[in-house]
Amino acid sequence: MSSAKTTTIPAAADADADTRPKILLHPVPIYDSPLAKGVSVGRVAVLLGLLAWGMDSLVADPASALQRALPVVAAVQAVYATLCIPPAGSASRAGKKPRPGEKTKKNDGSTSVISSVIVALVLSALTVPALYALLVLFGAPFLAHTAHTVLCAAHFALLAVFPVVHARGLDRSALVAVAGAAAPLDEPYGALVGAAAGAWLGAVPIPLDWDRDWQRWPVTVVVGAYVGAAAGSLLAGTVLYGKRLAGHAVKAD
Repeated sequence: MSSAKTTTIPAAADADADTRPKILLHPVPIYDSPLAKGVSVGRVAVLLGLLAWGMDSLVADPASALQRALPVVAAVQAVYATLCIPPAGSASRAGKKPRPGEKTKKNDGSTSVISSVIVALVLSALTVPALYALLVLFGAPFLAHTAHTVLCAAHFALLAVFPVVHARGLDRSALVAVAGAAAPLDEPYGALVGAAAGAWLGAVPIPLDWDRDWQRWPVTVVVGAYVGAAAGSLLAGTVLYGKRLAGHAVKAD
């Protein structure tokens, strides 16, 4: 006789297992301090102000204007991430407290945040070739205006990709949820959604036969990405916070 035993699970137990609450992928809140809230709103004003101030240059020579603005935008976004967004895996995100008797260095937190910002900037820069290819697939000039398209992709990476990478890190399930529109809305993800929607809408006037200087590639796409990222981050950080665009709750790794 065989000594192997089989265990059956009642159908009711299977049904209960299906209805058990999942471990949710939570939205990322900004730091709960007056400084963080002020920087969060102020960053939007600064970015839109820079866009308005440099609009004439952007229309006259898009490549040069985007190149000059790139380090400024990178600095603004880095300050925003450092002062407002908890980095992926941080204690403030996970709600972890030091164990009894455990000693922590005072500089550990700031060092960790700065390191996360630097890593997120590098990883975001690595997405520029993929974003360039995506822009070409959506109608950007393939052989002409290469510098324009690369710089447009770089600005999109700073506005939309960098905050998400800083907040989510390389968490596979979180990034899949972000790509599938199943992640909960928060400021970083709202900026990504808004920038994508704004860039897509911004491309609409380009092929129209209006013969206007501001229709040249990629002026309206860049403007749409900036306005969309600003609106998306503000809305997702307030009235739409925690809501999902599509899909179901995602289990975190």
